[in-house]
Amino acid sequence: MPGLALIAAGTAVAWGVNSALPAVSALTAAVVLGVIAGQWLPESTRTGIGWATKRFLRVGVVLLGLQLGLAQVFGLGIGIVAAVVATVLITFVGTLALGRLLGVSRGLSLMVATGFSICGASAIAAMDSVTDTRREDVATGVALVTLYGSAAIALVPLLGTTFGLGPEGLGSWAGLSVHEVAQVVAAASPAGAAAVSIAVIVKLTRVVLLAPMVAGVGLVERRRRDVVAGKRPPLIPLFVLGFLAMMLVRSSGHVPASVLTVVQVVTTLLFAAALFGLGTGVRLGQLVRSGGRGLILGALSTVLIAAVGYGSLALVGAL
Repeated sequence: MPGLALIAAGTAVAWGVNSALPAVSALTAAVVLGVIAGQWLPESTRTGIGWATKRFLRVGVVLLGLQLGLAQVFGLGIGIVAAVVATVLITFVGTLALGRLLGVSRGLSLMVATGFSICGASAIAAMDSVTDTRREDVATGVALVTLYGSAAIALVPLLGTTFGLGPEGLGSWAGLSVHEVAQVVAAASPAGAAAVSIAVIVKLTRVVLLAPMVAGVGLVERRRRDVVAGKRPPLIPLFVLGFLAMMLVRSSGHVPASVLTVVQVVTTLLFAAALFGLGTGVRLGQLVRSGGRGLILGALSTVLIAAVGYGSLALVGAL
């Protein structure tokens, strides 16, 4: 109970920070608050925090599937969908390779590759649930998503104007290359409502790839880990199947808009609670020592996804 109460309080404060400062997402605020609180937590809170973090995260991933139906994905056209798949895969693999070249830890490289290629902090948290990543690497990944995603809010509209992109072209590029959903909306807003609309759909199409990406990495991790007492994790985590099931439910067209609104808020709260819990395990000294090469990796990954995204859209004639 002490751990659950602390997570509830941390989530409430993170939500309040986001309400007062919309530029700061509740997820970012939650992980920062968790890192700060984690330096002084009594041992009595650890059990509850660990229990809640794991479960809230997985329920949040399941509910994330309700944000996008298959009809919206297919409505983009095969060209843009192909551009999304190519950009996510190239960015993910390319970031892992860059991390290896820079000497960045495997865990941090995986967190940056996942967060930058798919959907920011939510993807990082989901990937962490099927790996043995250090909490410092998770926190650093979230910090890098926030830093470079915020920079993209200013740079994408500026570069889009320089390149002569129209509203739909700029919206597609923003949805394909900016990290968090809120950052995508902010980056596309200067080009108008049409740009924001297509940007969000393209971005959520990237989110669809979270399930196969997490399942694939989970399978690799399953093969890497030692088998304990003859028992292995499932080939595909149950929460990944839940994510796909929720996508099918949304695709049925029978989910009321009011329910979707409530679910979106609940999903954000669950992810904020999970990231607060993850943050409490971070030790600031180790985080600072690991930050330098991570900054370089984040910058290179941001350039990579922007360049590949632009090239992919140009190749399919979507700019």
